[in-house]
Amino acid sequence: MKKYKVEVRTYYSKMTLNKEHIADKSSDEIQDIIDNYVEDGWQLSSTDATSFGAAVYIYLYFEKDA
Repeated sequence: MKKYKVEVRTYYSKMTLNKEHIADKSSDEIQDIIDNYVEDGWQLSSTDATSFGAAVYIYLYFEKDA
């Protein structure tokens, strides 16, 4: 049997000439989240992202054996 967890992060777009500003801002934070879950025995099984208005929602799906 497996256990599952979902971690969601929200990032907001801003007026800038750097079209990669959300990726630049979120990369380190998301890597830290993944590293912390892996230390606790979780495995990243899937990811997803959606946008709504000025927000981008990033979903990280983790699983581990129960």
